[in-house]
Amino acid sequence: MTTMTETSARFREFKMPDVGEGLTEAEILKWFVQPGDTVTDGQVVCEVETAKAAVELPIPFDGVVHELRFPEGTTVDVGQVIIAIDVAPGSGDAPDPAAAPAQEPVESADAGDGDAPKGRTPVLVGYGVAETSTKRRPRKGAAAAPEAAAVAAAVQAELNGHTAPAAAPASAPAPAVPAQAGAPDGGRPLAKPPVRKLAKDLGIDLATVVPTGKDGVITREDVHAAATPAAVSPAEAAPAAEPVTAAVTEAPAAAVGSARETRIPVKGVRKAIAQAMVGSAFTAPHVTEFVTVDVTRTMKLVAELKEDKDMAGVRVNPLLIIAKALLVAIKRNPEVNAAWDEANQEIVQKHYVNLGIAAATPRGLIVPNIKDAHDQTLPQLAASLGELVATARDGKTSPAAMAGGTVTITNVGVFGVDTGTPILNPGESAILAVGAIKLQPWVHKGKVKPRQVTTLALSFDHRLVDGELGSKVLADVAAILEQPKRLITWA
Repeated sequence: MTTMTETSARFREFKMPDVGEGLTEAEILKWFVQPGDTVTDGQVVCEVETAKAAVELPIPFDGVVHELRFPEGTTVDVGQVIIAIDVAPGSGDAPDPAAAPAQEPVESADAGDGDAPKGRTPVLVGYGVAETSTKRRPRKGAAAAPEAAAVAAAVQAELNGHTAPAAAPASAPAPAVPAQAGAPDGGRPLAKPPVRKLAKDLGIDLATVVPTGKDGVITREDVHAAATPAAVSPAEAAPAAEPVTAAVTEAPAAAVGSARETRIPVKGVRKAIAQAMVGSAFTAPHVTEFVTVDVTRTMKLVAELKEDKDMAGVRVNPLLIIAKALLVAIKRNPEVNAAWDEANQEIVQKHYVNLGIAAATPRGLIVPNIKDAHDQTLPQLAASLGELVATARDGKTSPAAMAGGTVTITNVGVFGVDTGTPILNPGESAILAVGAIKLQPWVHKGKVKPRQVTTLALSFDHRLVDGELGSKVLADVAAILEQPKRLITWA
């Protein structure tokens, strides 16, 4: 889809793109530029988080940042303008954003009614007020703005442990804000969409906000000024000399909950995980089988490979051998590598293996996969695993890297867990959980000896994989880990 628009010969807008597979929204995690910064074609301007991953967005043209449309932490729909760029800086004064709603229209109660608001020249929708528009009359509530700001300053000073100077004599208390302070002639208050969203998030009724913007438009500062005194009770906000209770210093406006509970909004990767796991658990009939295996020889092989010059520069660990063992088991039992097509009621056999590796990241659990892992040699597989894990930990995994998986491995053993019953990654046929490798007493050659032992768990979709096939796959993986030379004889 198109991600930029041209508002004039000078200003261009960049829209939130669909960064992968039909996603509809993304959260702006961080801006790397600010208004006034110079940017060049291909320069990364922000980082966004979709339901699948964090992605950096480059700007597709040169210029100077004119406006950032949304603050960090805002969830933006695909197709919405997120940044405006002045592509011809120095060609004249930039238009006042509040007076040029072509980039961000100001909403009013009169929009769409067919008649222009009183005192305004009719114009095309989305192109603001003509230059001949008349000035609005000062509102009755406009005089309350200094008093409201003074009250806000006094409350903030109390929260910081200081006493603010009185804004007015005690005999002249600040007047209350009229119920329709921000509404033109009793209509809908004027405010840009981001300001409306901010007010909604803070629980502020725009009709009670005193506007200070041009032509009576409510600004972000107006909303914040209205939110500050609302954060305390009337008794606490009264005299500046009275102490504010300690409870007010807790729970900022953005926090949700109490001292005994914390509520965390579910969005981005974590939201996608929750939806995917619920869908998988209640769509695919899961079956899980377990096997405990002596992996002493595998651990010896890992130690030997670390010293092998052919493996120099790559990380060698038990997960590498387990991944190779699973690939060999799939080669021996190809029917396990399939997907269920609900729409056509068909089983889709996959003649390739995109091996997923579950990775814990600060944003939650993600499952990137190694494309065509079945074709990779052991050194290539080791390099792919290292790159996959490093990218995931840095939060740079792309949506494409997480799409198209066929079978997954989840290594719960790194947390000291013996095993688990993993839920299938949606669209995949099987997932192998690897438990902790521990030194345990084990019967070896007729004698009880200390051996390296682990437990494997294989969950599979019973529509695709019956008990016999699932058991064969799990038994093959266990046999290879017990006797790693089978990687050669069975490959």
